[in-house]
Amino acid sequence: MYEIDIMTLFDLTVGDMMNESVLGRAQERDLLRIEAHQIRDYTLNKQKQVDDYPYGGGRGAVMQADPLYQCWRHIVDAYGPGRTIYLSPAGKTFCEADARRLRDGYSHLILVCGHYEGIDERFIEECVDEEISIGDFVLTGGELPAMVVADAVARLVPGVLSDPECFENESHWNGLLEYPQYSRPEEWHGRRVPAVLRSGDHKKVARWRRKQALLRTRLRRPDLYAQLDLSSREDQALLRELEEETGPSL
Repeated sequence: MYEIDIMTLFDLTVGDMMNESVLGRAQERDLLRIEAHQIRDYTLNKQKQVDDYPYGGGRGAVMQADPLYQCWRHIVDAYGPGRTIYLSPAGKTFCEADARRLRDGYSHLILVCGHYEGIDERFIEECVDEEISIGDFVLTGGELPAMVVADAVARLVPGVLSDPECFENESHWNGLLEYPQYSRPEEWHGRRVPAVLRSGDHKKVARWRRKQALLRTRLRRPDLYAQLDLSSREDQALLRELEEETGPSL
């Protein structure tokens, strides 16, 4: 079983979200355990205070080290050590490769959600293994990033999705963006599903999808495209076709 514990001030909201749909069904089948922990429950004062003014002055408040530590200690004592990750705008930007790394390298994650002006650096120094960001912007709290990381990792756990193809053919798994997808009806607002997808020829469908993935990645994410190994005979043939169809300035 893969385990994810989330330290948060909004345990009910996070817990409800993480127990829906695919992840909820995976937990019912004991493939996952995802649990949200209310940090306020681990304060040592009657007011359930978890923050205070920052040393050195400035606006806002900082989450105190000890409530975070007490919550973290409870998780470790109850479920064993885990890879502790603080969701922070100062962290490394999260990507699909990190989701795979966390799935393959660890069986237990502890995700720490900050608020206000952040958390006391001493807790980070003592308990946090790495900091992760989901982009170059700031949110009001770490709950959304924590749920993003939890979802991205959990869906890769064997058995959570029906087949590995469910994620191996999607964007970013192999450096490409995913090809366009279509469903019924065959025609909608005058737009028809490409004929090759209605042909029943699986080889032609696979070739079309690879070609469209290359085109989409080259147009939308040239940074990813530049890192691809396109030396195979099949890819070279697709690239020649794309150049003929769209021109060399693709």
